[in-house]
Order: sequence, then structure tokens, then C-alpha cells
Amino acid sequence: MSLKNIRLEVMQAIEPKVAGFMDKYLMPIEKIWQPTDFLPDSQSDTFFDEVEQIREEAKELGYDFWVTLVADTITEEALPTYESWLMDVEGVDQHSEMGKENGWSKWVRAWTAEENRHGDVLNKYLYLSGRVNMREIEITTQHLIADGFDIGTDRDPYKNFVYTTFQELATNISHKRVGKLAKQKGNALLAKMCNIIAGDEMRHHFAYQEFVKTIMDHDPSGMVLAFADMMKKKIVMPAHFLRESGGSIGEAFEQFSNCAQRLGVYTAQDYIDILKKLNSAWEIENLRELSDQAERARDYLVKLPDRLQRISDRMKVSMDPYHFKWVEANGML
Repeated sequence: MSLKNIRLEVMQAIEPKVAGFMDKYLMPIEKIWQPTDFLPDSQSDTFFDEVEQIREEAKELGYDFWVTLVADTITEEALPTYESWLMDVEGVDQHSEMGKENGWSKWVRAWTAEENRHGDVLNKYLYLSGRVNMREIEITTQHLIADGFDIGTDRDPYKNFVYTTFQELATNISHKRVGKLAKQKGNALLAKMCNIIAGDEMRHHFAYQEFVKTIMDHDPSGMVLAFADMMKKKIVMPAHFLRESGGSIGEAFEQFSNCAQRLGVYTAQDYIDILKKLNSAWEIENLRELSDQAERARDYLVKLPDRLQRISDRMKVSMDPYHFKWVEANGML
């Protein structure tokens, strides 16, 4: 049997469990938070006073902070690309068959619906803050969606679930630390928004982590090979494909990454720590009864954190200033 057919059989075998995953890791729409829970109510007489407070508090946040928050927002806003990518994964069928809708497609739509609120609330906050160039941000967002991106997973569900497990935890870390920095500057509202977004991302991380673990029970060799392949390619975050108006694909990423690393929002060390957590969560070192190729992949994954640590220890973050079109430099701290 081909690898493709094995993966499809595993996805079909797990599919009856998806409803339980949704109950465990997603929240009912009527109960979950919405962006307007955190933003000024435009129907209220105090609307303009609340907007003025947002604008005043925003003045305390520095240039690197705004660049990082903008890039985080743009990657959240590129949600249509993520949904279309996941809907094309083998085993995810959005067309009903004999009156029965595929559980995986239900998951993708429900996950997308939760994620959609993140870009929505952050975008509105940026607009009200008065500290960024919204038109340039909108251009970058449109480019990111129009350009599309290749995250190296193809239609393979194993690789896609490794990617989403990693990416959701990375996003959790980034939002959580941005929230911490906002709180340190006395911006309680933004801190609260970032922290609740981070909470969503952690729930989603645990869901995809469990998907991988469940696949391990059915096809450990195939899953370990997929994990190793993704780590050899490196996990490419959507932000890798950012560009500003007039720029080329990916041109803005390095400068944004420098900002994020200078702030300590997301660093090379975080990448290594996430890998260690996944190796531990999936008990990679203890896997047995693998194919010869999968055993080599397991050994590679176990040794990889130390290898990456040696590289990371030699890295230096650029301190050179760079002017993004998203954020005005004048008057920034």
C-alpha cells in the first residue's frame, strides 16, 4: 500500500474521534469572547472617551513593539490562506457524502471561526490607536493572502499537523509576550486582548498535538518520518512571506524578526524549546518498533535540539534600525 493510501486510511480511522476533539478543544460560539467585548462600544456615549484613552496609552509603546504587533496582526489576518490550505489536506473532505459531513472539514471550519476573531480584534485596536499606517498594513495583508505561501507540507496530513502544532505554540508565545510588554507599559486593555488570544492558541496547540499523538498510535513510523522531514526543512512561519508595498515576497521578514528578537517576543531559543516540548509530548525518544528509516528519523529528532542550540549560541541579532512603512518612526520611543 502506498504512503498516501496509508495516510488516508489513518485519517479515516481517526475521523470518528473529531467530534470529541471539537468538544474538548473548541468553545461554543455563544460562549466564547468576541472582539467587541474588548473594544469601545460605538453605540455608547463614552465611545470617544474610550478611544482617546486607547490613543493615550498607545503612546507609551515603542517602535519595535508596534512593528511586532503589526506583523502578528497581519499573519492573523491571512486566515483565508490557512483555511484553504487545510481544506486541501488528504482526508479532509468538505463535500458531504451520503448525507454525512466529514468530521475533519467540520474541525477546519470551526477552528477557522475561532481564529478569525484574533485578526479582527487586533486590526480594530491598531486602527483606533492612531500609531500605525493602516493603509500600508492593509496592503501587506492583501499581498500575503494574494501571494499565498508554501509551508512545505503539501497535502500530507501528518506534516500539516506537525506544522500546526508547532505554529500554534509559537503564536501563543508571541501573543503572550506582547501582552506582557503592554502590561508593563500600563496598557491593560491590549494586554488582556493579547493574553486571551494566546489562550485560544494554546487550546489549538493542544488539539493538533493530540492529533499527532493519535496518528502515532496508528502509524508511528510514518508520523516520525513526517516530523523529521518538517524539522529538516525548518518550520516556516507565515511571517516569512511578508512584504511591504513595492517590495518582494519575504523582504520584510528579516527586519521584523530582528524586532521580535530584540524585544524577546519570539527568538531562536523559543524555536528550540518548542522542538524539545514536542519531542517530550510525543515521547519521540521512547518510540519502538519503527522501520529502519523511522529509527534514523527518531534519532535525528532526539539530537536536533542540541545541534540547533550550538548554532543559536553563535547567532547575533542585528541592532541596525530599519524603517517600516507600517509604523511612523517619528516620536516613537
